[in-house]
Amino acid sequence: MPQPSPASAATSFHVPSLITRIVDGRVAAAGAGHQMRIVNPADESALTVLVEDDAAAVDEAVRSARAAFDTGPWPRLPLATKRRIMGQVRDTILAHAEELAYLDCLDTGIPLWDIRGRKMSRIADNFQFAMDIANTLSGETYQQNEQYLSLVTHSPVGVAAILAPWNSPMSLASMQIAPCIAFGNTCVIKPSEFTPLSVFRLVQLMHEAGLPPGVVNLVNGRGTVTGAALASHPGIDLVKFTGGTATGKRIMAAASGGLKKVGLELGGKSANIILEDANFDAALTGALLSIFSNNGQQCLAGSRILVQRPIADRFIAAFVERVKQIKVGDPLAPDTEIGPMAFREHYERVLSYVDIAREDGAQILVGGTRAPGFDKGYYFLPTAVLAPDNQARVCRDEIFAPFATFLIFDTEEEAIAIANDSDFGLVGYVWTQDVTKAMGISQRINAGTILINTSMVREVRAPFGGFKQSGIGRDGLRGTVEFFTEPRTTTIPLGPVTMRPIGTGQAPS
Repeated sequence: MPQPSPASAATSFHVPSLITRIVDGRVAAAGAGHQMRIVNPADESALTVLVEDDAAAVDEAVRSARAAFDTGPWPRLPLATKRRIMGQVRDTILAHAEELAYLDCLDTGIPLWDIRGRKMSRIADNFQFAMDIANTLSGETYQQNEQYLSLVTHSPVGVAAILAPWNSPMSLASMQIAPCIAFGNTCVIKPSEFTPLSVFRLVQLMHEAGLPPGVVNLVNGRGTVTGAALASHPGIDLVKFTGGTATGKRIMAAASGGLKKVGLELGGKSANIILEDANFDAALTGALLSIFSNNGQQCLAGSRILVQRPIADRFIAAFVERVKQIKVGDPLAPDTEIGPMAFREHYERVLSYVDIAREDGAQILVGGTRAPGFDKGYYFLPTAVLAPDNQARVCRDEIFAPFATFLIFDTEEEAIAIANDSDFGLVGYVWTQDVTKAMGISQRINAGTILINTSMVREVRAPFGGFKQSGIGRDGLRGTVEFFTEPRTTTIPLGPVTMRPIGTGQAPS
């Protein structure tokens, strides 16, 4: 796709002055809900106003999804028809890729070239991939007793609440919406109140592509208001949340009263282990990518970089020099590598960890301040610190920023112990040219995904999720089937059945 200049991009696409809910395929009137000013993280200018949905507004959206599931056509449509509509959604997303990428950039501060080049095709393909799974889903048969045949089929669960995060709104929302509706469910999606623009437009486009009303509804607002009302609503059957661990615990508590299915993809503090025999240049580039991609705001980030002592000084020095060359700037500019943090509260939290690092005895190696040259915007210099040990808070807490922490180890056993000494267990990275060593270490790291000699790669069919406080459940081929469907066993006799008489007055024989 052509790469527009920041000026042309800024004037090419409409930004709505008001964001409200979408119910039954229609954008609702503003109403009297609490209004929130949505700010462009690049220059702190006003982007739009979001109208928060209270419990009554959430109820309206859930009732729409409930009716679409219980009596509407979507769950009962032939797979071929659903596949055609999902294909139209995919094509519509691709046709509007420039617009959606621009809105996502305004929302998040992620560089426009990155969203457009790396994410848009993936977002569109999520709908194709989900429909491919649904179209090829097979059942099972059992015949332990030769008189009976038991058939296992998969049915949609019902109405899902999907709560999407702010760090990659469209990508992570579409990864849940697509399989949810592909299996015949309906849903209510709540994007983050900080980043509502792109998901709002995405849902509009889905309806323009032919999605029936009520299948996907959208509500907006804070987690404590809108999110809590959605997760606890009795008309919701399952809840899928992507975001921080503390919020995930609250979501799970809100959903527990209704015994809803809950899937949580939460935080991480992943260890990136660099052994002395690693390909030095590849490990260096991989370490940089794994912590600084997506403005550092990603759950997969290799934020704890563990380097074996014989190469530690050289590796850390080379890392610091590369960090100094990273271009921080306007996310609409084609040469920007890292844009601003997504919103003020997060930016201030990230800055606070510089002081926390110093208090814990860590050495600031590079960065640690506001990026120079910007009077407005939430620009934070990419940062690296050398921690005294793994007990420092910069090694324990998920900072969720372009903020790398180095630790030096001597033996493989020590590296594994450090990697596992964490409340989280989402991803682990291992760099070594010894395949036996790599496989041995990978099997001992308590994390859901282990990446060997590469930075972030996601096989969408493979399970993705975390150990410990990194979440509950898995995405991927099998995980989405298990979450978004219910197995149904149907047993039928293969011939006449002799049943023991009861209530006939005859003694049992």
